[in-house]
Amino acid sequence: MTQDRYAVIMAGGKGERFWPLSTTRSPKQVLKLFGSKSLLQLAIERLNGLVPPENIFVVTSAELVEATAQGAPELPKANIIGEPFGRDTAAAVGLGAALVKARNPEAAFCVVTADHLIGDLDVFQTTLRESMQLAVEQDVLITMGISPNFPSTGFGYIESGESVSHDGEIAFFNAERFVEKPDLATAETYVDSGNFYWNSGMFVWSVKAILSSLEAHHEPVAAMANAMLEHVGKDTFDAALAEEYGKIDKISIDFAIMEKANNIIMAKGTFRWDDVGSWPALQEHFPADVKGNVVLGECESLDSTRNIVVSEERLTALIGVNDLVVVQAANATLVCAKDRAQDVKAIVQSLQKRGGYDGLL
Repeated sequence: MTQDRYAVIMAGGKGERFWPLSTTRSPKQVLKLFGSKSLLQLAIERLNGLVPPENIFVVTSAELVEATAQGAPELPKANIIGEPFGRDTAAAVGLGAALVKARNPEAAFCVVTADHLIGDLDVFQTTLRESMQLAVEQDVLITMGISPNFPSTGFGYIESGESVSHDGEIAFFNAERFVEKPDLATAETYVDSGNFYWNSGMFVWSVKAILSSLEAHHEPVAAMANAMLEHVGKDTFDAALAEEYGKIDKISIDFAIMEKANNIIMAKGTFRWDDVGSWPALQEHFPADVKGNVVLGECESLDSTRNIVVSEERLTALIGVNDLVVVQAANATLVCAKDRAQDVKAIVQSLQKRGGYDGLL
């Protein structure tokens, strides 16, 4: 029954590679970069009919609670949880487990993100539905691996092992190991092997299974989750969360649990998936003109090819330039080589260290 299903949407990322439009006050998950709806709105819509709105929690940063609540009016405002400061994904998962356990200790829940684009909705929902059923029936941690269609060096990979038998349409495999982002030659061998999958960062498990694993492999986050249980739904929640988060270090769920546990199963994701990690992702979702330029907004170009331009409130003119990313924001402009788009994050960090640009970052 859908009433027994829960979801935790992680929406605390800063989206620094989408600067200058994405900032700490307005990160990429609340921007409408890929159509009329924000990435967060799309993430919530993907759960329609699978998880009821009252069972969906969004874990974001404290300063974004109001903006997130306004952008997700279908969710109870009490389900929008603001972290006092970032502690990476293990903390968000532990906090999510406490929120779900306070409602239903026997439940399973999925962990998804607010900054992905996903197609083939029916396949995605079937994958989640069957994963939740398996998580209720067995003491397992389920991760979603995406069938790779090119040797990406920007994603981590999951090596799959033996098939796991079950009743349903989705293929499940034992997860043999998780590997970090590889170089190109290694990525090519992974894709050629046929048993490596992109690590999507989406998970399904029961409350019991994930809390048990945290207690076994990363006790500080387990302690935080257990401590927060008595504060869920109470006026003491925010103060207690600040205190408990102050006791733990930053660590990803992959490092904390997934690279250590021996009860991990991978669900084979055959739906379309894009983590839209940087500006070149726009090329996959918007048509290019005859010169290969992808333009959102107003742009006049002369002898310019294969550029990405975002200029929705002013005119941008290009002359004799190729393979650039040009983004106009209210008070900042980005110009970078397309193949250096990953380094936008480094510019943001440099400006943060220099100081004086808080309003732009």
